[in-house]
Amino acid sequence: MLPLRDMNPTRRFPVLTYVLIAINILVFLWELTLPPAALEAALMDLSVVPANVSRNLFSLETTLDILRSMFFHAGWAHLLGNLLYLYLFGDNVEDRLGRVLYLVLYFGSGFAAALAQVVIDPTSPIVLVGASGAIAGVLGSYLALFPGVRVRGIVPLFYIGMWSEWPAWLVIGLWFVMQLLSGFASLGVETGGGVAFFAHIGGFVLGIILTWILMLVVPQPPPDYRREVLYERTRRYPYG
Repeated sequence: MLPLRDMNPTRRFPVLTYVLIAINILVFLWELTLPPAALEAALMDLSVVPANVSRNLFSLETTLDILRSMFFHAGWAHLLGNLLYLYLFGDNVEDRLGRVLYLVLYFGSGFAAALAQVVIDPTSPIVLVGASGAIAGVLGSYLALFPGVRVRGIVPLFYIGMWSEWPAWLVIGLWFVMQLLSGFASLGVETGGGVAFFAHIGGFVLGIILTWILMLVVPQPPPDYRREVLYERTRRYPYG
C-alpha cells in the first residue's frame, strides 16, 4: 500500500515536522544548483561514507557527517517518498511525544540508522544520504504509539490503484518486512541496489525502543482526546 492519509487527529500544529520537511526541500534545491562533479564532491565530503566512518567513528567530524547526511537526497523520488511518510506519520508522533523528545527520536534514529549500515558494510565507499533512517524511526514510534489507527492509501492491483484502509500495524509492519527481506537479499551484493536497507532497519528498531523508554516520562493524553478532536472538526466542517 502507498499510504496517503491516517485517521488520527492531532491536538497541536506539527511545527517541527513541517520545519524538517522545509529544510529537506531547501537542501535538495541547493543540490540541484550544483554541477554533477561538484555535487559528488560535496556529498563525499559532507555525508557518511562507511569506509571513512569505520576508521574514525568517535569524532566530531563523523557526528557532523551523519547529521548532514540526513538532509541530502539522491533524487526527487528519494526526497518525495521520504517526505510523504514524514508528513503522514510525523505529526502524530510530534503531538504525542512533544517537540523536544520528537527531535531526540528523529535525530537519534538517524544516527542509529547510519551506524547500523556502517556495521553491516564497514568498507563501503558508497555515500549514504537521506532522511530515510530518521523517518524509519518515526514509523517505528508511530507503530508503538498508534498500532490500531486506520491508514488509507492506494493498493496497486492489475496496473490500477484501488483505495483501501488498513490498520497502521499492518501498513508499517509490511513495510518493515520488506526492508528485512530486501536487506538480507542485498548482503554480498556489491552495491546493494543503491538502498541502505539496514539503515532503515536500524532507525526503525531504535524508534520503537526509544518510544517505549520515552513513554515512561511523557504524560498520557486524555483517553478520548481523538474523539473530541474529530467531533470538533466535524462540527466546524460538516462537509469536509
